[in-house]
Amino acid sequence: MKAVTWHGKRDIRVKEVADPIIKEPTDAIIKVTTTAICGSDLHLYELMGPFISDGDVLGHEAMGIVEEVGSEVSHIEPGDRVVVPFNISCGRCHMCGLKLFAQCETTQVRDHGMGAALFGYTRLYGEVPGGQAEYLRVPQAHFGPIKVPDGPPDERFVFLSDVLPTAWQAVQYADIPDVGSVAVFGLGPIGQMSARIAKHLGHRVIGIDGVPERLEMARRHGIEIIDSSAVRDVPEAVRELTGGRGTDSVIDAVGMEAHGSPVAKLTQTITGLLPDALAAPLMTNAGVDRLAALHQCIDAVRRGGTISVSGVYGGMADPMPMLRMFDKGVTMRMGQAHVRRWTNDLMPLVVDESDPLGVMDLATHRLPLDQAPHGYEIFQKKRDGAIKVLLNP
Repeated sequence: MKAVTWHGKRDIRVKEVADPIIKEPTDAIIKVTTTAICGSDLHLYELMGPFISDGDVLGHEAMGIVEEVGSEVSHIEPGDRVVVPFNISCGRCHMCGLKLFAQCETTQVRDHGMGAALFGYTRLYGEVPGGQAEYLRVPQAHFGPIKVPDGPPDERFVFLSDVLPTAWQAVQYADIPDVGSVAVFGLGPIGQMSARIAKHLGHRVIGIDGVPERLEMARRHGIEIIDSSAVRDVPEAVRELTGGRGTDSVIDAVGMEAHGSPVAKLTQTITGLLPDALAAPLMTNAGVDRLAALHQCIDAVRRGGTISVSGVYGGMADPMPMLRMFDKGVTMRMGQAHVRRWTNDLMPLVVDESDPLGVMDLATHRLPLDQAPHGYEIFQKKRDGAIKVLLNP
């Protein structure tokens, strides 16, 4: 089958690889109909090479048609249309019982001290072949895959794999008061949907980004915007819109590659040039994240407010303004999305023909799988108005 494979920094290729097969009775095989490039895939494209093997199949946002199931899989069957959550969880263990599916004890990658395995995402998360391919083996398929109705286009459902649950969790973790306000830093796919979900739930939403196409997309969904490229002090601009106080909550939908962190950017660049044997311990033990956006979040939230972090960070010794956070009494929540925890809340909104979250207005590019390298490039460089890229095998 054809699959998107990693071969080095900014070296993504579509190659022939072996078809997946059933290995465990809880497996399923799906024929992928739509898959997507995630913002966190760009970390693999740019930075996380020390933890990826040459030829690894990428991608963790996929949906398709069930081809085959193992003997212990009963809730789906061949011919069913399903979305596959990006984290792999068993639904049976202690953590799954707490609905902390991203911490599943059955699939935790204990060799690296990490949480539940993920599709297509480095040795740190199990090095499970990903979904940017014609076919996908789905472990723990007795629990994970979400059956969706036939008929509506894939764009209506594929975001249940990651974007929508991640955004929904970001809003839940932000703990926005009734009729409260939230600032969303970063208007990529997660930021866009976080802003729309918060507005749908009745909150005042201020979106911050510096990319014109992202600002325009947010604006047409009724989000107040701040153009970070046009103001000198973003947190001050947030305070000016909120009576000098700051928003009740803030969502960081940016993560480790934020603009405005020149020293950390240099560290990332140097790390990316080192041999894997040197780069891996540096990334594991050092502060390699660009923290400008997170620091702005801390500055922009009101005293006693909550910061919800959905952007991915990878450093282990990042400097944080602890005095500022302590003095302001800030609460911070973060983590991988517990996808299956939120899908029952999201499904009615997704199947609603009025499309209240605007899921049909998120993908900006739909490309054949063969053009995945181009999709990665325009998404990483924010060219051609790329906000969300879908791939069709």
